[in-house]
Amino acid sequence: MGKGISFYINYHIKKEHIDTWQKTVNNMLKKMSGEENFICAYLNKDANDSTHFTLFERWDEPSLESFIENQLQKKNYRIDYEQNIAKWSKCPCSHSNLHPIEEWHGNHGNESDINKCNIND
Repeated sequence: MGKGISFYINYHIKKEHIDTWQKTVNNMLKKMSGEENFICAYLNKDANDSTHFTLFERWDEPSLESFIENQLQKKNYRIDYEQNIAKWSKCPCSHSNLHPIEEWHGNHGNESDINKCNIND
């Protein structure tokens, strides 16, 4: 697996749409997780603002253009989600496109376990 690409997205969802948005984004993430090039995703809610959510996605795609072509433009669940996000949002989402460098995970007490995930392979 190469480095791939990553995205960090900020959402500010209208209170009256939070339940619908959460159900929809959870369904989308379940479908995404079955895609061949999907690596991981993390959905979070701000501890101080119940309408602010972040989504981190990581994909084994060679470029942003490839991701758009293979995922955003071809997957019905992504198309449906993208068509509705504006009506659920208080303001436009902000996106950051990231290039992964390295990744670390805790060793959970096993000192002999090296849990640095080198993504430069």
